[in-house]
Amino acid sequence: MTDTADRVVVVTGGSRGIGRAICTALSAPGTVVYFNYSSNAEAAKATTEAIQAAGGKAFSQPVDVATPDAVNAWLGGIVKEAGRIDILVNNAGITRDGLLVRMKESDWDAVVDINLKGAFNCMKAVAKPMMKQRYGRIINITSVVGAAGNPGQANYVAAKAGIIGLTKAVAKELASRNITVNAVAPGYINTDMTNDLADKAKDAMIGQIPLARIGTPEDVAGTVAFLASSAADYITGQVIHVSGGMYM
Repeated sequence: MTDTADRVVVVTGGSRGIGRAICTALSAPGTVVYFNYSSNAEAAKATTEAIQAAGGKAFSQPVDVATPDAVNAWLGGIVKEAGRIDILVNNAGITRDGLLVRMKESDWDAVVDINLKGAFNCMKAVAKPMMKQRYGRIINITSVVGAAGNPGQANYVAAKAGIIGLTKAVAKELASRNITVNAVAPGYINTDMTNDLADKAKDAMIGQIPLARIGTPEDVAGTVAFLASSAADYITGQVIHVSGGMYM
């Protein structure tokens, strides 16, 4: 699926779900995959094993992507150790759902800090190394709701919509250095986050999907792998929806 052999890959939020599937999809003999996680060391271990099974080398570390100093130390250390970063996938994200009139300021800040500022921090940290090597692939995970909206998720929607704008702006800034910047917008994907929904809510969601099924993390990871490959060398500033037709 991908030609990322011998590449240095960074994936944020790589310990579970879509993040783990992305780490696995980008793994190949000679590939080195660095990923961060929040607190679940056991889940991170499982991702490490999946990367190794695919032929890659894996290194994990708990890093708060919302904190610039932590991000700079982590990514700066990778550049020093590996000599380069070829592919960055910004996948880390959280939810703190609630109606606007009841939403706590702390819930707004937490979601925007991790989902949007975290992507900004990581993109800023890799920009100079990628510019110097005149090569880079940055792929940001947004969401169908960033384009369509969703009640009860004003903070999450705002952050994911922000990622779309951030993707387009940085794509124009870095294109002259052979760095592409794209976004992938998953729809209803079978992850721990969506598994918490009630059956009635799940059925209602599936009813909105023309392909009439829930997506898998591998559906998303396949699109990320394509954007990271040489087959996508002439694609930048785009948002690819992986939603079974939920958003068109």
